Amino acid sequence: MRIELFDFDLPEERIALRPVTPREAARLLVVRPDADQPFEDRHVGDLSEFLQPGDALVFNDTRVIPAQLEGIRHREGAGGQQVSATLHMRIAADRWKAFAKPGKRIKLGDRITFGHRGNACLLGSLEATVEEKGEGGEVTLRFDLSGPMLDEAIASVGHIPLPPYIASKRADDAEDRRDYQTIYAREEGAVAAPTAGLHFTDALFAKLDARGVERHFVTLHVGAGTFLPVKADDTDDHVMHQEIGYVSRETAAALNAVRARGGRIVCVGTTSLRLLESAVSEDGTVEPWSGPTGIFITPGYRFRVADVLMTNFHLPKSTLFMLVSAFCGLETMREAYAHAIETGYRFYSYGDASLLFRKKP
Repeated sequence: MRIELFDFDLPEERIALRPVTPREAARLLVVRPDADQPFEDRHVGDLSEFLQPGDALVFNDTRVIPAQLEGIRHREGAGGQQVSATLHMRIAADRWKAFAKPGKRIKLGDRITFGHRGNACLLGSLEATVEEKGEGGEVTLRFDLSGPMLDEAIASVGHIPLPPYIASKRADDAEDRRDYQTIYAREEGAVAAPTAGLHFTDALFAKLDARGVERHFVTLHVGAGTFLPVKADDTDDHVMHQEIGYVSRETAAALNAVRARGGRIVCVGTTSLRLLESAVSEDGTVEPWSGPTGIFITPGYRFRVADVLMTNFHLPKSTLFMLVSAFCGLETMREAYAHAIETGYRFYSYGDASLLFRKKP
């Protein structure tokens, strides 16, 4: 499909730079493609009213790490140069794939000293070597430290990699370390938050428990590739960046039991949905799963496990807007986004949410 079909105009003032407080006070646009009145304006705190006892919410429990590193590149015969690297996928105890700027000037064998905001004179700096170089500024960094020692060093010198549409307007701060993390985050490794989950609080969990809605957790370490623009003109020519995910045997069995008794699988966030759709067999059975996924969901995709999707509002021409268009229908989502813009919904990572019911085939 042509990428231009997924374009829309979004006023700058609709981009949320901070989340609302409390989190469940965010607005919730309920979208039922097959209903006579497909749109309903509510709040996240009302979520339990749209779920039934025996339904199951599936959350991504990945934890965002301070994966934005600033440093100085060193090369024999050349002076130091400021370098920015966003880690996006760990491939070994001492190696990360990263998007580096300025990518074209970085060469194999370059040494980079990462420190606080690029000030390598500060104590606690972190050294790495450029081991591989790919396209679009992607590099493989081999750090001098490994395992838990490397994790501690990244936590010390790195900072939260806010999405570019926020970072271009303000610097990250101490509030982001709290705000850009779900309350159930557990497995460290993401460089972007599963943002639909940011709306959940203990109070909302209590309401869902009282309703008889189950909670289950999977892990997909969201990479910086989620923010990369689609440069191709056609969806057939776009290649997704891979992300590492895990579905445990216990979670797979629990979700299969939910479906067997007629309950619905409600994915909280596109990351949970993409992971489950990667782990499901042709007959709809969720399997234990571990490894990288680069699943790319566009209109025409046959969903095998997800019944309902809770997600924030996404960028024009993004792979995530393509995914929700596959889930509810392109025209429905174009109308839903037009409604959201007209009625003042807040967009993107710190913005409001939508609850999407899958369109019947």
